[in-house]
Amino acid sequence: MANEKMANRWVIAVAAVVMQICLGAVYGWSVFVKPLIANEHWVLTDVSLTFTLAIAFLGVGTVVGGLWQDRVGPRRVASVAGVLYGIGFLVSAWAVSNHSLYGLYLGYGVIGGIGMGMGYICPVATLTKWFPDRRGLMTGVAVMGYGAGALVMSPIAARLIIARGIPVTFAGLGIAYLILVVLAAQFYANPPQGWRPEGWEPRTAVSRAATTANYTVAEAMSTWRFWLLWVMLFLNVSAGIMIISQASPMAQQLVGLSAVAAAGIVGTISIFNAIGRVFWAFMSDLIGRATVYFLLFAIQAVIFFTLPRLHDAVLFTAAVSVIGLCYGGGFGTMPSFTADFFGSKYMGGIYGWILLAWGAGAIPSPILIARVRQSTGRYEQAIEVIAVVMVVSLVLPLLARRRNPGDVSRMAPARA
Repeated sequence: MANEKMANRWVIAVAAVVMQICLGAVYGWSVFVKPLIANEHWVLTDVSLTFTLAIAFLGVGTVVGGLWQDRVGPRRVASVAGVLYGIGFLVSAWAVSNHSLYGLYLGYGVIGGIGMGMGYICPVATLTKWFPDRRGLMTGVAVMGYGAGALVMSPIAARLIIARGIPVTFAGLGIAYLILVVLAAQFYANPPQGWRPEGWEPRTAVSRAATTANYTVAEAMSTWRFWLLWVMLFLNVSAGIMIISQASPMAQQLVGLSAVAAAGIVGTISIFNAIGRVFWAFMSDLIGRATVYFLLFAIQAVIFFTLPRLHDAVLFTAAVSVIGLCYGGGFGTMPSFTADFFGSKYMGGIYGWILLAWGAGAIPSPILIARVRQSTGRYEQAIEVIAVVMVVSLVLPLLARRRNPGDVSRMAPARA
């Protein structure tokens, strides 16, 4: 029986990566922007709101899906997520065929966003239960799939748009995603309560520091540590997404790159975003989650202070690639961070609420840098503001190492 369970968890891990690649394709939205503007005569702000809605409703989906899967298990929730996600693309195809901008908002933004969020939380929560011995690494692998989704989908979608048009592209992708996500969901299952790999005992400092209790959602949200993790994810998202949102025009202004070359930098950031999710998650198993977050903030502080002064294309590309590495690392490390603090039994609901920081963090910094750029014609002031924020943020991982007096009776000695 133990061997069967060991085999099952690796199959679940593969299914998790497949599902996350499909869900992460939403980050390839930029391939639709210019064709939609050209064909439908919608303005950039109208079209861009579609992606903003998708990320906002992703947060709704993570909360709904997380709480639901804690009650009924991940298979049913992930299956419903796949259906919603696929329907979102199909509604988008109908909307574009009928020149309905609000239909596109409903399909890609609302329905697709909720389905994406519900699907995202299921493999992350499930893998924290199946891999207590490799908690950081395996959740990092799963969310790496999400980071790589746009790299897989974007060239396919771009060719389909040219060959068959936008509606057919939306419809084809929707059918493919619906089938793949629902199929992957059928491999999901939770291990028996208290299950652990045969012969495994928590021997490393990181695994021994993880709590042996299982907090409910309400109990977790009543602790200061929950909100500490929420703020840490919020700040890391804000830092990274500022650069992601303006990488191409920034490269053209600071370095003097052409639009084509600047687009290549965007792709490079995406690659390092995906790599960072695995690299930093793996490192968190070795040196601790709080140490990783301290390094993420420290590295970004240095780079943000330096970035406005980099006018060499190679150095600029290297700098923004490291920012992408840190951005992905925040997502790769946070699931195991959460499970270490609050246990894995109710991980879906707890982490679903923490992921609201993702949507919230995607709002202030892109607005800041866009307004600074519009008013001054330059990026330096906004970048320096984020640099200062990263310096101040260094205190947060240090606080995460402290024991919460109210949790002493429930948690193992705290060393994140």
